[in-house]
Amino acid sequence: MKKSIGLVAHDEKKELLTEWCLNHRDQLSQLELFATGTTGKSIIDKTGLEITLLKSGPLGGDAQLGSMIVEKKLDGLIFFIDALAAMPHDVDVKALVRLATLYDVPFACNQSTADAVLSLF
Repeated sequence: MKKSIGLVAHDEKKELLTEWCLNHRDQLSQLELFATGTTGKSIIDKTGLEITLLKSGPLGGDAQLGSMIVEKKLDGLIFFIDALAAMPHDVDVKALVRLATLYDVPFACNQSTADAVLSLF
């Protein structure tokens, strides 16, 4: 069974995550990928990777990823967070990080930790 990773990024980090995915395209193509709507579309357009799109983060995509963690359907989470911007759905972001921590799911919030998480797969 393929390992699965969730991909999400705040607006100011979407391009950075998309570039990271492009640089790791070969390895990511071996995994089952899930992404929140806008982030996933950006990654698909630039990389051609096959990704299951969820709702946009503020519209429930973060909650969908959290549910996947609880149901043990997600093996890793890469969430490029913009640490300098206030987020209107900050509660959802914190809940997702909390679930990744609680369920011991490898979680990355920047490029160097994303490299480390990907090396586990």
